[in-house]
Amino acid sequence: MRKKILKIYDELVALNPNFERKGKTMPYTSANGYMFSLLNKEDELGIRLSKEDQAEFNQVFGAVPFKSHGAVLKEYVLIPETLLTDGITLGKYLQKGFEYVMSLPPK
Repeated sequence: MRKKILKIYDELVALNPNFERKGKTMPYTSANGYMFSLLNKEDELGIRLSKEDQAEFNQVFGAVPFKSHGAVLKEYVLIPETLLTDGITLGKYLQKGFEYVMSLPPK
């Protein structure tokens, strides 16, 4: 499963010129000093979203908190497996995550 989700994640990130994938063992994206997506050790993808985008995501997909190393990451939503095959929608939410962290004060 790791190779499959990593391939999807890498392809998705490669389509967006605003950011690049970082991390060797824990792939992630970041901008403005903040992470906004992460692939955890359980092969789950989480995207950090604004409260408004979290509410939209919850309404459409039923947002589930995203965990990494046993801790819930605030502002992140767990991407359901069914969404992993929808590159257009997933790319839209990844871009929203990027826009959200760019709206925060730089670190």
